[in-house]
Amino acid sequence: MRELSGRTKRKLRWSKLYTFSCFRPPNAHPGPIENLMGRPGFSRVVFCNKPHLHRMKPHKYPTNYVSTTKYNLVTFLPRSLFEQFRRVANLYFLLAAVLSLTSLAPFKPPSLIVPLVFVVGISMLKEAVEDWHRFLQDLEVNSRVAKTHTGDGVFVEKAWQQVSVGDVVKVQKDQFFPGDLLLLSSSYEDGVCYVETMNLDGETNLKAKRCVEATLGLNEDDAIKKFEATIYCEDPNPNLYSFVGNLEFENESHPLCPAQVLLRDSKLRNTEYIYGVVIFTGPDTKAVRNSMKSPSKRSRIERKMDRVIYILFSMLVLISLVTSITSAVLVSSQMTSWWYLHLQDEDLFFSPSKPVLSAIMQFIRALVLYGYLIPISLYVSIEVVKVLQAVLINKDIQMFDEATCQSVQARTSNLNEELGQVSIILSDKTGTLTCNQMEFRKCSIAGVSYGGDLNEVDLAASRRMNSEMVAYRSSVDKSDATSQSFEMCEFPEDNIGTQMGYVGAPEYLESPNLKNQRISDVHRESSIKGFNFQDDRLMDGRWTHSSNVYNITMFFKVMALCHTGIPIEGDQADKLKFEAESPEEVAFLITAQEFGIQFCKRTQSVMVLKELDPDSGSVLEREYKLLNLLEFSSSRKRMSVIVSTEDGQIILLCKGADNTIFERLADDGKSYQEATSSHLLCYAEDGFRTLAFAYRTIERAEYKHWNSIFTKAKTTVGPERDELLESASEMIEKDLILLGAAAVEDKLQKGVPECIDKLSQAGLTIWLLTGDKKETAINIGFACSLLRQDMRQFHLSSVEDSGCGNQSKAILAVKKALVRQIESISQEIHEEHDKHMPFALVVDGQALEIALRSDVKDQFLRLAVKCASVVCCRVSPKQKALITRLVKEFTGKTTLAIGDGANDVGMIQEADIGVGISGMEGMQAVMASDFSMPQFRFLERLLIVHGHWCYKRISKMILYFIYKNIVFGLTLFYYEFYTSFSGQVLYDDWYMTAFNVLLTSLPVISLGVLEQDVPSDVCHQFPALYQQGQRGICFSCKRIIGWILNGAVASLIIFLSTIHALSSAAFSGKGNVADIAHLGTITYTCVIWTVNCQIALIISHFTWIQHLFIWGSILLWYVFLLVYGALPPSYSNGGFHVLTEAIGGAPSFWIITLLVVVASLLPYFVYMALQRTFYPMDDHVIQEMKLCKKDVFDKQMWLREQWNSNRTTQVGFSARVDAKTHHLKEAIQQSRASIYNLNQMSKSCGLLATLSLLGKHSSNSRHFS
Repeated sequence: MRELSGRTKRKLRWSKLYTFSCFRPPNAHPGPIENLMGRPGFSRVVFCNKPHLHRMKPHKYPTNYVSTTKYNLVTFLPRSLFEQFRRVANLYFLLAAVLSLTSLAPFKPPSLIVPLVFVVGISMLKEAVEDWHRFLQDLEVNSRVAKTHTGDGVFVEKAWQQVSVGDVVKVQKDQFFPGDLLLLSSSYEDGVCYVETMNLDGETNLKAKRCVEATLGLNEDDAIKKFEATIYCEDPNPNLYSFVGNLEFENESHPLCPAQVLLRDSKLRNTEYIYGVVIFTGPDTKAVRNSMKSPSKRSRIERKMDRVIYILFSMLVLISLVTSITSAVLVSSQMTSWWYLHLQDEDLFFSPSKPVLSAIMQFIRALVLYGYLIPISLYVSIEVVKVLQAVLINKDIQMFDEATCQSVQARTSNLNEELGQVSIILSDKTGTLTCNQMEFRKCSIAGVSYGGDLNEVDLAASRRMNSEMVAYRSSVDKSDATSQSFEMCEFPEDNIGTQMGYVGAPEYLESPNLKNQRISDVHRESSIKGFNFQDDRLMDGRWTHSSNVYNITMFFKVMALCHTGIPIEGDQADKLKFEAESPEEVAFLITAQEFGIQFCKRTQSVMVLKELDPDSGSVLEREYKLLNLLEFSSSRKRMSVIVSTEDGQIILLCKGADNTIFERLADDGKSYQEATSSHLLCYAEDGFRTLAFAYRTIERAEYKHWNSIFTKAKTTVGPERDELLESASEMIEKDLILLGAAAVEDKLQKGVPECIDKLSQAGLTIWLLTGDKKETAINIGFACSLLRQDMRQFHLSSVEDSGCGNQSKAILAVKKALVRQIESISQEIHEEHDKHMPFALVVDGQALEIALRSDVKDQFLRLAVKCASVVCCRVSPKQKALITRLVKEFTGKTTLAIGDGANDVGMIQEADIGVGISGMEGMQAVMASDFSMPQFRFLERLLIVHGHWCYKRISKMILYFIYKNIVFGLTLFYYEFYTSFSGQVLYDDWYMTAFNVLLTSLPVISLGVLEQDVPSDVCHQFPALYQQGQRGICFSCKRIIGWILNGAVASLIIFLSTIHALSSAAFSGKGNVADIAHLGTITYTCVIWTVNCQIALIISHFTWIQHLFIWGSILLWYVFLLVYGALPPSYSNGGFHVLTEAIGGAPSFWIITLLVVVASLLPYFVYMALQRTFYPMDDHVIQEMKLCKKDVFDKQMWLREQWNSNRTTQVGFSARVDAKTHHLKEAIQQSRASIYNLNQMSKSCGLLATLSLLGKHSSNSRHFS
C-alpha cells in the first residue's frame, strides 16, 4: 500500500484537474511586472544558490535571526534605568539621595542611598530574568534546523539563524518554512505542494502552491548543484497576499506571483518535500513584518499609583511649605528673643537677617525629612509580590493540561492585577477556540435527520424544567388526548416515553433500559479521529436495509468521490488514512469509509471505491472515471466532480453551501428541500458547518457539447478566463436532485462553551476575530455560544461598486454605502422595543478595513459596543492589531487578546494583556504574550480566580502602604510642629531605615501573595465578584482618600497620645522624664504595633505565614532594640540600652502602647462594622455565609444566593439555555391551551350528540303517536 500511495502521488498532475485561478498560467501578463522592477519598492535582487554574494553591499540583507526580547547587552542598562526612573517615586528618591550628599539633608547618606539602590537593583534584576526567558524561547526558534544546500548537491542541516538570502533549502513534510521561499519544485511531478497557513491567517484549509514550469526539473539534490538564477522582486512588506517579481533563469524571464511563494511560519502538508530558494529572512519576512516590537506594558493600577504618588508628593510639598514658612516667621519674629538659642546669621537654616533664605533651606530640608510619606519600598515590594504571584499561577495544578503536559505560565509578572480588570476579550478562532480537528456529527438524507436530535442546550433546559414537565406529564396522562397533546408540542419521536425522558426527566436518559436510535450522546468522545457519529439506523451497515437505500448510497458516494483527497496507508489493515486540501474532505472520506464506501485508489483519471453492495451485502471494488473537477472557491461556494460509472453512466456530484445548491435544484429535485432546510437550521444552531449534497445524471450528448465549451474556456489565457469557466460551470451545475446535507464540527477545545459562559457571567464581552470565512466564523460563534438562534444578527459587508471607473470614487462610494449600513443598524437597535433583545454584529474583512478608517471608526465602534457579540471574519493580522488598539482607546476599558499563531502576535502585543495558546502552531504567539496557556478553558480560572485575587491583593497592598507611610511620616511633621520647626528628627536614623526595609515589609508581602477574600471554588460559583475589578471598586479615588485620612487620623492619635502621656509626668518609678530618645522610641513602638495590627484587620484569609510575619515583625522590633541598644554609644547614640535600662521596666510604656494602638485602630474598626452591617459588599455577604457554614448546613440558601448573583447575560451557554427554556415554556403553555380547547370541544360534541339523540327519540315518539 505504501508503494501504491507514493506512486499515486507522483503520477498525479493536479493542474489537469483544477480549473480556476489558483493554477492560472503565471506568464499571462509579463509586461507590467517587468516595468515595475528597479523602481522604488521593487529593488530587491536575490542571487539563487549564491548566498555569499549577499554578505556585502549593496545586496547585504538582514540575517534570519528573530528576537522578541526587550533588551540586549548594550541597551539593557540605559533602557532598564529609564523604566525604573520613569516611576515618580524612584525619581524623587534619586533626587533625595543626591541631596543627602550635601549638608541640607537631616539624615546620613547611606540611609537614603542604600534603600534606593536596593529597590532599583531588585527591579532591574527581575526585568533581566524575564527577558532572559524570552531570549531562551527565541533561541529555541532560531535553533530549528533546515536542510541547506552547501554545494555539489550536498544538503546539510543548518540552524534557522544561519540561513541566508539566496540559500536553497529542502523542507520536508510537516516542517515549517525557515524564511520566505520561492518554490522551485516538489515531490509531485508538476511542482504542486500544499501549505497550511493557519499560523498566518487562521485558515484551516490547505493552500495549493505551484512552481514555475522552468524549475520543475530541480526535484533532486543533484539537480540543485548547477542551479543558478536571479530574482528581481518587491521590497519587504507586510502584505501576506501579494508578491511581484521575476525569475531570470536560463536566459529567460519568468513572472512570479503569490502562488509560488512559501511564507515563513507556514507549514508543508501532504507533500513529501519541496525545494525552495530563500527570498526574505528574519525581520524582512512577511510574518515578522506583521508583528510588532514587544511593548512595555503597565497595569492600570500601576498607572493610577503614579497619580497617588503625585497626591502624596503634593502633601509632602504642602507640609514642607508650612514648615518653611512657619519656621521663617518664627525665626524673624520670636526666636530672636529666645536667648538660649543664640541664633547666628552664619546658620542658613536659622538666619534672622535672611528669613527668605532660611525658608528656602528649610523647605529643601523638609522635602528630604518628610520623604517617608513617599513609600520607597512600595515598588520593590510590588515587584517581589508579583513574582511570587506569578509562581503561584505557574504552579496551579488546576491549570495543568495532562494531554500536553503544559500549564499556564506568567511570562511577565507586571500585569497580574490587570487580569482582574478585563472587560473585553478579543479572541482568535482556529487553534484558540477550536483544536484544528473536523468531526462528522450529523446528516440529513432524503428528509430524515440522523445522528441525534438533542444537544447540550436541550438537555440543560430539560433539567431546569424537570419539575414543571413532570407535573405536566402527570396532567397529560390523566387526559384522553395524550397523543394529540404531544403532537401539539411538536415532538418528532413516536416513542412518547422517550420524549418525556428528553424533556421531562433527565434521569430517564440514564436508564439502562432506554435504547433509542436517535439519542446523541453530547459528551461522547469518538475513538475514530474525524468521525463522531452515532445512530443505529445507519451504523454497522443497517442503512442497506433502509427504504431510501438509493439516496443514502448516492449521499455516501458524494462524500467518497467529490474531493481532492489522496488515500495513504493507515494503522489498521482495512482502514486507510486520507490527505486533502480541506479538513472537511478528510472527515467526509473517513465517514464514507465507516459507512462501507471506501475511497482506496486514485490515478490521473480514475477513482476506485470499495463499496458495500446493498443487494448482496458483499464489498465490491468499482472504478469511476474522473472526467472533470470543478473545485471549490469562496465565490462559487460549491464543488463538483463529473464521473463516469462502469456501465457508462455520467453523473455530476455536487456539494456546497445550502443556498447555492438549493437555487440550482430541478423542479423534481426539491422533494426534501423543506425538511433539509429545517435540519440545517438545527445543525447551524448547534454550531456545525453544513454542506448540502446533490447530484444529476447527464446525457452523453449533453456532456460532449458542454465539455467542448469547458475545454475551450480552460485553455483561454487572459483576464476573461475565470468568467468563461464560471459561465461553463453554470451550464452543467443545474437541474440538480437534492440528496441531503452533512454537518461537521470544527471541534471546540474542551471546556470552551463553559469557559465563555463563566466569563460572560463575570461581565466580560468577547469579540471573535478570525481569518476564516464568514460562514465558518458564524458556525463557531454558535458552537461556543457567542451567538444564539434568537439573536438579531446584523451583517456589515462592503459591496464593490463596479459601475465606477475611478478607484478613489469607487472607494468613496463603498465607504458611503458602509456608513449607511452602520446608521441603519444603529437606528434599528435604537428602535427595538424589547430591551432584552440581544444583538450580534458580523463584519467581513473588507468592510472592517473601511470601518477602521479615521472618519468612520467612531461610528463603527459606537455600534459594535452596543452588541452582545461581535464576529469579525477575513481579518488580516494588521487588522487584528488595529481593531484591538481602537477598541482599547475608544472604550477606555482593559482588553485581553488571545491567540495561538503568528497572525495573532500584533493583536497580543497591542492589547493590555496578551495571552498565547501554546498549541500546535509554533511558539510565536507564546513568545509575544504576557501569559501562555495550553487550552482556552484555563482562561476562566486565570481571570475569575487569580485575576480577582491579584487585583484585590495589589489594591489592598498599595492602600496599606499609603496608610503606614502616612502614619509614620506625619508623626515627624507633628513633632516638627511641636518643637517650633527646630529641625530635630524624632527618630533615630536606623529606626527610619528599618521601618520600610525590615519591620513592615514581610507582612505586606504576605498580604499581596496569600490574601483571599473568598476561596477559589466560591469565585467560580459567584463569577459576578469579578466585576469589582472591572468597576475599580477596590482602588477607587474614594478608597484612596479614605486610607489617607485613616493614616492621618491614626498618626495624630499616636503622636498626641504619647506626647500628652509622657510630657505631664515622669514615665518611670524613679522619676525619669522622657527625653527625645525615649519619646521617639515609644512613639515608634506605637507606630509599629498600629500598622501591623491594621494589616491583621485587613486580611480575610489567614495562614501560619501571615501570623508569623505580622507578630514576628512586632517581636523583631524588640529584638532590634536589644541588639541596637547593646552597641557602643558611638554607634547606637540615643538608643543605647534604651529598652533594658529606660523604658522596658516602666509599666506606663506598655500601658501607653496598648491604649494608643486600640485608640488609633478604633476609627477603622467602627467604619468596617457600619459598612458590613448596613452597606455590605458582595464578598462581605459571602464571607459571612461561609463563616456560618451556610454552604454546608443551609444548601438551599447558598444555591439561592448563587442563583441571584448570576448576571443575566446575552451570550454564553446559560443564555442559550434560558432562551431554550423560555421557548419550551411557551410551547407547553400553547399545548395546554390546545388540550383544554380539545377537551372543551369534545365535551361540546358529546352534548350535541346527546341532544341529537334526544331529538331523534322525541321525533320517533311523535311518529308512533
